[in-house]
Amino acid sequence: MIRKVAAVVVPGVAPFELGIAYEVFGIDRRATGGPTFDFTLCTPEPGMVPTKGGFPLGVAAGLEATADADVVVVVAYDVISGAGRVDVPPAYLQAVRDAHARGAWILSLCSGAFVLAAAGLLDGRRCTTHWMFSDRLAEAAPRADVDPDVLFVDDDRIITSAGTAAGIDAALHLVRVELGGEAARSIARRMVVPPQRDGGQAQYVVDPLPCEADSLSDLLAWMRENLAEPHTVATLARRAMLSERTFARRFRDETGTTPGAWLTRQRVARAQELLESTDAPVDEVARLVGFGNAAVMRHHFARRLGTSPVAYRRRFAAVAS
Repeated sequence: MIRKVAAVVVPGVAPFELGIAYEVFGIDRRATGGPTFDFTLCTPEPGMVPTKGGFPLGVAAGLEATADADVVVVVAYDVISGAGRVDVPPAYLQAVRDAHARGAWILSLCSGAFVLAAAGLLDGRRCTTHWMFSDRLAEAAPRADVDPDVLFVDDDRIITSAGTAAGIDAALHLVRVELGGEAARSIARRMVVPPQRDGGQAQYVVDPLPCEADSLSDLLAWMRENLAEPHTVATLARRAMLSERTFARRFRDETGTTPGAWLTRQRVARAQELLESTDAPVDEVARLVGFGNAAVMRHHFARRLGTSPVAYRRRFAAVAS
């Protein structure tokens, strides 16, 4: 259970990503049924901290705030300045190492992953950052598995997020894991954002080839409403009145992934909702979402969530209730 959250900022901090940390963890949402956290903003050298936007922040707390935090948020900062690379103090690197060693969650937002790379916490782990910085992160952490196509990665209590708004997805994921789906949905409703977005950051990479944005929106809505049906590229292409080749290309252009991967993610998400909110047997949930049987659903839960449907229900249904 997470209670105390410490967000660390350094000179060049990105105001938007800092706002994400505050919006998710810093607001008292008891009046609307949401969770409340003890949120502290801290910095290696308390005082006025210049931001990437050119205005300063007055930060009173030092790194001691991370010593007993359940979550340490490594806020994005300007990794490249006019004078070259922006480094962080050794004390900051040690603080995140110590926090992870004692079992705290580490949540890095966008370029915050470079702090984790410098601290050695990405070695042997899968991680991500903004697609513009992914090659640079791979150089900074050569022993890490940098995935530039996802919105966030959760690897052994270290969560790294892609660029900018992907920090919302990562933060809501952490809330879901610790407090359950209803807590995450409550925060998402207040923020007026989806509790879980589809696809990865590949859909946001600048592509010189034009595409008809949202031309498949009606089909995607229909697919969500008919997850239990068997779907193939051929049947979906016919429904979209496109050739299979054109359909597959357009689907990736507009969602950032393949029809099969998109359907699997939708089915897992719907299964999560049913496991949290109903007492339907696991086999029935698997049938309702299109996995066919519990064995297939277990495979996808293990691959995507690192758990089983039964374990997921035991954890999150109890929290939600």
